[in-house]
Amino acid sequence: MDAAPAAFDPAAFLRGLDALHASGAGPEAAERYLRDALAATAGDRPARLQVLNEAMGHHRSVGRHDDAVREAIEALALVDQLGLAGTEAHATTLVNAATAHRAAGLHDDALALYRAARAAAATAFPAGDRRLAALRNNLALALGATGDHAGARDELLGALAILESAAVDPGADLDIAATRSNLALECLALGRGDDAARHTAAALAIVREGGHAEDPHAAAMLASHAQQRLLAGHAAQAVDLYAEALAIVERAYGAGSDAYAITAGNLADARRVAAQAAPGAAPDAVVEPARAATPTAASSPAGEAPTAHRADGPTGMELARELWEDHVRPLLAERYPDHRGRIAAGLVGHGSECYGFDDAVSRDHDFGPGLCLWLTASDHAEIGAALQADYERLPRVLHGLGPRVETARARGEGRRTGVFEIGEFFTSVAGRPSAPTADSPHEWMLLEEATLAAATNGAVFADPLGAFSAARNGFRRMPEDVRLARISQRLGMIAQAGQYNVPRMLARGDGEAAWLAVGELARAAASLVMLLNGPTAVGYLPYYKWHFAALRRLAARPASRLPEAHRDLSQILRLASAACLGGAGFGEGGSGAGPARERLEAAIERLSARIVAELRVQGLSRSDATFLEHHRGEVQARIRDPWLRAL
Repeated sequence: MDAAPAAFDPAAFLRGLDALHASGAGPEAAERYLRDALAATAGDRPARLQVLNEAMGHHRSVGRHDDAVREAIEALALVDQLGLAGTEAHATTLVNAATAHRAAGLHDDALALYRAARAAAATAFPAGDRRLAALRNNLALALGATGDHAGARDELLGALAILESAAVDPGADLDIAATRSNLALECLALGRGDDAARHTAAALAIVREGGHAEDPHAAAMLASHAQQRLLAGHAAQAVDLYAEALAIVERAYGAGSDAYAITAGNLADARRVAAQAAPGAAPDAVVEPARAATPTAASSPAGEAPTAHRADGPTGMELARELWEDHVRPLLAERYPDHRGRIAAGLVGHGSECYGFDDAVSRDHDFGPGLCLWLTASDHAEIGAALQADYERLPRVLHGLGPRVETARARGEGRRTGVFEIGEFFTSVAGRPSAPTADSPHEWMLLEEATLAAATNGAVFADPLGAFSAARNGFRRMPEDVRLARISQRLGMIAQAGQYNVPRMLARGDGEAAWLAVGELARAAASLVMLLNGPTAVGYLPYYKWHFAALRRLAARPASRLPEAHRDLSQILRLASAACLGGAGFGEGGSGAGPARERLEAAIERLSARIVAELRVQGLSRSDATFLEHHRGEVQARIRDPWLRAL
């Protein structure tokens, strides 16, 4: 008789995870360890709850926000199933789940979860418990992300009081340093520069003198101090501090994490400022302020367009940011002081600049300085017309670029920049003022991915009220059942169009039909790659002409799923030219047609094999069948909604 499998040991699991982190093995090793632990606890709900809490923290840190949010939802469901309401485990899971949602940009959900955590912690934790300070720290980050910097500062001062009274050695307490670092950021946002300098100096002293220089959390303190130094005019010091923080972040979280991207961006900004300050610098050098973000406390929303300058000039997103910082923000402060805390600004919607795909070719239409200002219905009724008139008097040319030459479809109701009521903006982009609810899967299935991409792309520069981000995040939160249903559909199309019909059409000599089947395969595969990576983490598949640009950008992220897919699809399309239409040097019916067909079919099978492997890694299928149609049932079995499961 075979021996029964050993029971899962949560204490040993935590020791092993701590040892991995201490060894510097990197995020890939931690990912494998956590994946094995999740598989091992499939039937052990208490142990699985512990593993899920660790997994969501890891996935949040490396930027895999869809995974973290799914794990948070499962963990909270387990708390209910285990009858743990009101316990320490409940409060701890709520905090972790809230933090996962905050990192994913789902600020409304995060605030609701933090407030629920505070209510649970009031009875679960004793007064003065350090975990209450951690909760207040995290709640402060969520408040700051929505523009409530005064509320965030109050929470952080409360957290600091708890920690300083509980600390054995306040001068070496890293939690105190982290709290002071966060306080410095909120003080900067409130214009309290002297307070910010005091908090960052104290935080840095704890890092340096307390032996924490290599701790991953030290990166946040270093970055906070760097930002304060930059704003105080000491750019060279800021460069050194950001570089030190970036090295820690890379070792701890990897070069593909949100933390790395944010810190690297801030380092680049600091270097530009330092370069302009150097003797002999060009007087017209571009200077941009450091982003108000720390590597462990904030993350870029999924799909947010990159801001690095291209050699051929600023991107559309950079022009929009400059217009905001230099012209619109001062305008709001001067002419709309009572409303500026309620107006969101950014660039989202249709257009290559919203995706970060614009280049010199893009500048012949719908390109130039411009941005969006989003107002609630009541605010729009009150000041919308006046604000639009002021917007139209803004500079129309920056850096010699502009004015915008708008095509007919980008005018009137289809205009892409200016002042908008939030619901009307999303109606113009997505055909509805807000996202469907989770219990309306049929409405979600009617929304095309390119539509969802346009509603969630780009960047939001400011949203103090949070109303625009709440609506935008609603479109990001594709219900898991809907995602699984679409994954199932894409698997079916790749199987039918690619694996089945391409060979059959070629065997019949109908190259044109085979070519159309390859097109269906390419569209389905591109969609599948984005869905398997997760909409919250990477956004949605955009308009067809940007499919490969989106896949190439996704492949550049070290933690991405199926990074080879764009190369596989490129090879398939090239081979299809010869196999289906006699292109690439092969005449119709030429001697190369047979080998080209064989290579095409082999390339399709290679891509399909990669997809099977990824389905198994993500736990979406246990089958090792090579024909993707056989995996649809495995995926559908994980769908709870009966209507979606039957599609």
